[in-house]
Amino acid sequence: MGALKVLVALMGVLIVAGTVTLVVLIVQRTGGGGDAAARLDVALRQPAGSSIGGVTAVEGRLAVWVRRADGDRVVLVDARRGTIVGEMRLGD
Repeated sequence: MGALKVLVALMGVLIVAGTVTLVVLIVQRTGGGGDAAARLDVALRQPAGSSIGGVTAVEGRLAVWVRRADGDRVVLVDARRGTIVGEMRLGD
């Protein structure tokens, strides 16, 4: 009977440890842990008077809508490297 109690207690500890491990892995893989809060430092180098109309994430990149006097555009920024990878002009 004593061996059964030890076995049940051991199994309970294994269940708790497995659950904690599972929760930690899920949080890390969904971006909630580790380097997810890393700071992104990018200079968009737009002319004076420009403003940001909006920002959204698209497949590991940030799409930044920039309002300018000569026409709006969307600047694509690689979120991992912090570099500008493209620019789309709206209009013409």
